[in-house]
Amino acid sequence: MSRYTGPNNKLFRNFGVKDLSNRKLTSSMRTTASGQHGATRKKPSDYALQLKEKQKIRLTYLVSEKQFAKYYENASRRTGVTGTIMLQILESRLDNVLFRAGFAITRKQARQIVNHAHILVNGKKVDVPSYILKAGDVVTVRESSKGFIKSVIESIDLALNFAWINVDKDNLQITYDRVPNREEMDPEFKEQLVIEYYSK
Repeated sequence: MSRYTGPNNKLFRNFGVKDLSNRKLTSSMRTTASGQHGATRKKPSDYALQLKEKQKIRLTYLVSEKQFAKYYENASRRTGVTGTIMLQILESRLDNVLFRAGFAITRKQARQIVNHAHILVNGKKVDVPSYILKAGDVVTVRESSKGFIKSVIESIDLALNFAWINVDKDNLQITYDRVPNREEMDPEFKEQLVIEYYSK
């Protein structure tokens, strides 16, 4: 089974993922790799840098190796900048949009919310976290699940404002207006290294 079940914090630290998809983490988390020799300074190879960046992006969005490779292949077949398209696909995932909108504390929780059939897309039940939203799609919460989602939203003390989604927290509705532009996504991602990794 490809699912990782080990200690997440150590894994994420090794690849330099800062937020770990978790709003509750504090900025005091150690930035060196885990283990006895985690703080050892050594110059990484080009391949090591490419692999680390691939793992960093993959772990941020919590997708498997197989899924991530498929997203890259999909992006490479489209017209445009492959790296940007790949990030746009990841940002368009249903679980990520719920997380961005503040309907979940972590991406893991967003995935669980979708898996447990709390979410409707255009009025139809969707229980697949990797479902890719299209411009104009409307995400709502099942009537029986609204109390739970409201309690989650109230526990998130963040001012969320993403230009590509319209969030109506009173009615628990998200409208996915468009895919984000590159400058609206994480500036720390170096997707060109991912392209180099898969181009070998």
